[in-house]
This record gives sequence, C-alpha cells and structure tokens, in this order.
Amino acid sequence: MTAADPRVQLVRDATFVRLHADGEISGTRGSAPDGLFRQDARHLSRWRLTVDGTAPVALVPATADTDDTATGVLTPEGTRDNPPAYTVFRRQSVTAGTFTEHLSLVSNRPDAVTARLDLTVDADFADLFELRADDRHYAKPGAEYESRPTADGVLFGYRRADWHARTEITCDPAPDAVAPAPARQGDTARTLTWHLPLDAHGRTDLHLTVRAHPHGRPRPTTPAPTVSAPAARHPHRPEDAADDLTRTCERGLADIDLLTIAVPGVDGEDVRVPAAGIPWFLTLFGRDSLLTAYFLLPYRPATAAAVLSALAATQGRRHDPFSGEQPGRIVHETRHGELAHFRQIPYGRYYGAVDATPLFLVLLHAHQETTGDRALARRLERHARRAVDWMLTDGGLEKHGYLVYDPDPGGLVNQNWKDSAGAVCFRDGTQAEGPVAVCEAQGYAYDALLRTAELAEHVWRDEAYARRLRESATRLRDRFAADFWMPDADFPALALDGDGRQVDALASDAGHLLWSGILDPERSRRVGRRLLEPDFFSGWAIRTLAAGQRPYHPLSYHRGSAWPHDNAVIVLGLARQGLAAQARTVADGLVAAAAHHGHRLPEVLAGYDRAATAAPVPYPHSCSPQAWAAATPLALRTALGPEGLGP
Repeated sequence: MTAADPRVQLVRDATFVRLHADGEISGTRGSAPDGLFRQDARHLSRWRLTVDGTAPVALVPATADTDDTATGVLTPEGTRDNPPAYTVFRRQSVTAGTFTEHLSLVSNRPDAVTARLDLTVDADFADLFELRADDRHYAKPGAEYESRPTADGVLFGYRRADWHARTEITCDPAPDAVAPAPARQGDTARTLTWHLPLDAHGRTDLHLTVRAHPHGRPRPTTPAPTVSAPAARHPHRPEDAADDLTRTCERGLADIDLLTIAVPGVDGEDVRVPAAGIPWFLTLFGRDSLLTAYFLLPYRPATAAAVLSALAATQGRRHDPFSGEQPGRIVHETRHGELAHFRQIPYGRYYGAVDATPLFLVLLHAHQETTGDRALARRLERHARRAVDWMLTDGGLEKHGYLVYDPDPGGLVNQNWKDSAGAVCFRDGTQAEGPVAVCEAQGYAYDALLRTAELAEHVWRDEAYARRLRESATRLRDRFAADFWMPDADFPALALDGDGRQVDALASDAGHLLWSGILDPERSRRVGRRLLEPDFFSGWAIRTLAAGQRPYHPLSYHRGSAWPHDNAVIVLGLARQGLAAQARTVADGLVAAAAHHGHRLPEVLAGYDRAATAAPVPYPHSCSPQAWAAATPLALRTALGPEGLGP
C-alpha cells in the first residue's frame, strides 16, 4: 500500500491478489486493477463481505504483515450506547494459485448471538490486457460464463472454443445458502450466506479458499523463500547511507524471490527466472530479465544461466510480422492469457525489442567471464551465432549500419527500453519515425560483438569468426561517433530517424553508452558529468529527459520520470569511466529514495527535484515490486566497490 495506490498487494509463487484497504475486491480496471491473478487472467473479480446486512466498519484496515499475508479488524455498525455485538478478525493470504481468508468472529456480549455473514463473489476471467486503461475492447465470440453452487461453496467457469478456465471457492463450514447476487453485480455473481451462532463471549471461525485453475497446464511454481523485509528507519539519518544500501539490497533480493517464476528452458527443463513486475508483467521479459540477471550476476550467477536458457528456448525461428518474430531474435515478452491464445494481441511470444538480442550476447559472455564456467557458452553457441546473424540481417547492421526498428502499430511504437508512444522524440516533442536507430542499442550491439568475439576466440576456438566480429564492432563505433554526436550540445543524439536525422532530445539513454564503451573515454566523461547537471539529476536520480525541453513532463512514463534501473546502468558506466564521485552521487540519491519506500525501489519515480519535497514523489502507475528496480541496489554495490556510499 502506498500513497499513490491504497490497495494491498499480496504475492507468492507466480500468483498475486490486490485488495482494497478494507480487504475487498470490487472488480476495478485501469491503472490499478484489483482481484486474484494467475497466468495473465483475473480469477476473482468480486469479494464483498457484509455483516448483518451492512458493510462492516474497518477498525483496522487491511495491512500487509508480510509479502503474502494481510490482516484487518472489522465490526458491524454500532454506536456508543449500542456497541457492536461481535468483532471480525480477518486474515488473508496468497500462495500458488490460491487465495485464502480466515475470519474469526468473537462475541463481545454476555449472551448468545447469531451473526449473519454474506459474501458476494464473482470471477470475470478478464485478461490483463482488457483491464488496462487504454479503452481497448476485444470481441469474444462464443464465450460462455457459468457459476453454480457446490456442496461447500461455488464454482465459476469460463469457456471459449478450446479455452477453459475455472475458479473454485470452498468454505468451512459450508454456507447455509448460495443465491444469485443482485443483477447489477453481474450475471454470474453469487452471494454465500452463513448464520453463525456465537456463545457468550465465544468465538467461531470461517475458512474460505479460492483456487484458480487457469487454462491448460498450469506453469510450475517456485516456492519462494519467506524473507522478511527489513524495517525502515525513521527518521532517516545521512550517516545511515551505507546501512541503507545493505537494507535496500536485502529488500531487492527478497523481491526477486517473490517475482521468480518457472518457465521452460532450452532443453525443456524448468528454469527459475525473475518475472518483470506486478501487476502487469508477471511473466518472462527479454530485456528486463537480462538486465536484472546482469545486475545480480556477481551475487546470483545461476539467475543469469536460467534467463539465458529460457530466452534461448524462445529465440525466434521464422518470420511472423504479427508477433515480430525473426530468426535469431530474442523474445521481448511472453504471455499466457486468453487474448494471446487467440492471437487477438501479439504478445503470446512478442519479439518487438531492438535491444534484447544484443543484451542476450552481453549476458552470455558476462556469465562466462564472472563464473569462469565455459559450459553454458558452449551449450548456447548456436543460439549466440543466430543472435549475431539477426543483428547483422533483420536487425539492420548490414543494411542500415545500425540496429533499427520500425514502429509496430499493433504492438509497440518504440522498441527500445523507452517503449511508450512518443518516448523517442525530438526536442520539440515530435516522435521519431522509422526505421529508428536508438543510441543505447548501438552501444549494446558494439559490446555484444566484442564480447561474442571473445567467446569465439577463447571458448569456441573460431578465430576467423572472432576477427569478423571485431571488425564489425570497429566499423560500428566509427560510424556512431560520426553520426550520433551533436557538437552544439556536446552530447549524443537520442536516435537517428528513418531519414538519418539526429533525434536531438537530451535523454538519459546517453548514459548507457558509458557502460557499453562505444564512446571514446573523453566524450564518455563529458557525457557523465553532463548527466549530473540539475536539469538531468533531480537529487534522487537522473531523469529520462532533461528538464527544460518542450516534451519534458515529470509524471510521464519516459519523458521526464526517473527509472532506478536506467540509473543503475548509468552508474555502472560512470564507474567504468572512472567517474567515481558522480557514481556515488547518483547511488546516494537512489538509496535515499529507497529509504522512503521501505527500502524498496519502485519501477519509476516522478522527475520532481529533491528540493521540492521531503520524499520522492511516486509515479502513479509504477509496478512494485519490479525486477530490475529490485536488482538495482546490487548493481550499485558492484559499481561502488569497497568504497561504498558517502562523501
């Protein structure tokens, strides 16, 4: 629960539930949907409790005691002279495909009473993409919903052609009655009723279990270790900075555990990988998972091996314009919902990312370099060669001289990490038209070519291939220096558009070039210092777009907000270029921001200056927890080395 989003979110084993502060579910949509979610579908869309015919009063609103359990205290309405006859203690929790609620009713009177409880429930089986706030509507020909009472609860079902999903609710004790809810609540909604006797000052319990049965074979779950989040310190003291980094790392690792899901690997075995984030992205993402694994590499190298195996298993094999699949291309995201199943959206396996493929190669070499283990690089050699082939052919290096993408009207307009519409723009705010070559992707490609050349020479024993890759990397670096550098701004362009024009907005993407090494050292240092100027650096983090430009907006997704993972890449780059003081300054800001969020870094922060408010302003639609934000403090620790935080 945050000021930006008052909902309570519980997550465990690839399942999550989002509740209102009173513990209820009302079927909301938009930027903060509520409900029980499993495999990209909502399996519980209504959960409304009434006591003696009225909504109870929340004496203690639902509060997440741990990542997967919340508690609250309710009473029926009462007055000073006629206080409530009993109190309801509520405990709600989530685990693999299951939501449970335990209600304990405690009598407050010396005489026996009977409590009437009504619980209205429903399951709309909405696909996550239907719940977004973008006003899209998807036809569902032949869809059939059902709900029927069972011996101890109610069963909801949904069918459409070969698609079948169910939600099963069981109760102990069984309800006294199950009846259709009022029509305004939906045709399938049901109200379960209990008349529960309470002895004088006695107690009775009601156990409710909701089991989600998604379509097809459920994905295997990964029992995540229960890791208590470190408590935030109040008030925060500057001298706690190093300790706060430790706490933020601990919280980040706990969040990675919460987000870990099981997916098929390259040889069909199940591997455990970090999903991108909640609520929208509890699934495998190419770019997100790769950078998350890179940040974790010195601490959890097995994560990198798992991510590489999962992405090799989904590597493109054919040309499919609908999904963007191309031979050798690394997937952007995978989905398991109804709309993906019927190809109403392209995201079942969607390949609309220009940067996932070079990042795959970067991580493959980094894993071998960090661990000294060559087995994975040998195992994935053919996948790596296919990835290089994609960069040279469909990716655009041979035809355009750069990795490029064309806006996808059915998918993503922008296919770099700033993938929202309008994010790759000129200083006047105009969106660049394709084929677009974004600057950071060229840096990734340069690094990928050099790293793969190292694998070719030292692991695969193919010196001729290594030489060709190094020659390609040198040519790319020379072209980049000539085409992307803006002399007047003394800064690289965000991109080149389809006409070869420099997309001249001053953007944080330039910081990624310090990490990849495509810029010469002197220009790298000038860029690094420029990113610490006040129009870029808010005091909390480096903004995605420098303030003062026409398209700048501190509450936009990619045109003025600040992303922890973006800053992590920049900090790694600053450290690589010897700008230790600048790296510490950015890390200090991020860790201070985390201290105001229970040491959990959100996906995005608003771009307002640190001097404007005592705490960072949250971005209203931020995912939390979110994998690469969770891994960011580990990247900071790596970049800072033994010197750590502080002056």
